[in-house]
Amino acid sequence: MSATLTFWTVVIAVGAVTYLSRLSFIALFARRAMPPLMVRALRFVPAAMLTSIVVPAIALTGPPGGGPVVDYAKLIAAIAAALIAWRTRSGAATMGGGMLALWAAQWLLSLGRIG
Repeated sequence: MSATLTFWTVVIAVGAVTYLSRLSFIALFARRAMPPLMVRALRFVPAAMLTSIVVPAIALTGPPGGGPVVDYAKLIAAIAAALIAWRTRSGAATMGGGMLALWAAQWLLSLGRIG
């Protein structure tokens, strides 16, 4: 099988699985109420997805094949963004404050490395 054919086969298969998994919830629960346990469980999906994206970017930086290295600038920015989110409940303020904290932390940490 050629590389191009393999690529498009994978793209179509993954697209079909994604589409069918999303369609299943619509088809199953369009005319029925979801069980209360499922409703409670689904409330945690956005937080779990965001955590699975953010935590590796902070805690698992470093050279490929090497052990995890903590990037202190990212850690400081993540803590600042979490505090801003907790205090303001605003997505825009969280993203803006987190980016400003990241840039400030990178700048301040770079001052100690000059020399």
